[in-house]
Amino acid sequence: MNAASPGVISAFLPNKYYKNDDEYLENLSNLMKDEYEEITSNGLKLQLDCPDLALARHMTFKDLSESEFLIRAEKQIECLNNAINNIDSSNIRLHICWGNYEGPHLHDISLEKIMPIALNANVQTYLIESSNPRHSHEWQIFENLKIPSDKIIAPGVIDSTTNFVEHPEVVKNRILNFSKVINSEQLLAGTDCGFSTFAGFGNVDENIVYKKLESLVRGAELASKVI
Repeated sequence: MNAASPGVISAFLPNKYYKNDDEYLENLSNLMKDEYEEITSNGLKLQLDCPDLALARHMTFKDLSESEFLIRAEKQIECLNNAINNIDSSNIRLHICWGNYEGPHLHDISLEKIMPIALNANVQTYLIESSNPRHSHEWQIFENLKIPSDKIIAPGVIDSTTNFVEHPEVVKNRILNFSKVINSEQLLAGTDCGFSTFAGFGNVDENIVYKKLESLVRGAELASKVI
């Protein structure tokens, strides 16, 4: 079950009450703790949606320097960890994206800058937008980034903003790229983002969504024969 991270709530619902943004974020983390624990206590895995680590860079925090934003991202991870400190990390996935929209994405911060910070989150699995043409090369960052043995990387190997149905061979090759730099036991194929980001509106026709998911499954099967 998806839930918004404290950081993304603070990014889209700006502070108008607390004395500073840090106090606001800390209070949000305490409030969201109950929701996260309720989800997992009912036997569901929790997916924390964290576009505050990527999308928010060129939206909410566009006036900050890159170093200032990264300090902010560290604070967001600190507060996120506070909110999930009673939940086993194996029950939590964290989703990073630069915005589920078709656009230039020229101002997106690189995964290389934010991933070391994200790895400090007490979660097991990371779902990363990786089919977006602006970020499809970023599997390469894992050549030099050590992934802890208790973490799983789940790159998006099908896009969620267009009605093109990826060929299974394309999906296979995307998975194989990641398998060059990440242990196969720590690799899980996923989608870039959800297909229904906005209630009542979707960029991709529902019937095509299922065709894309079929390609995801078939491509993963093909990759598994090689890895």
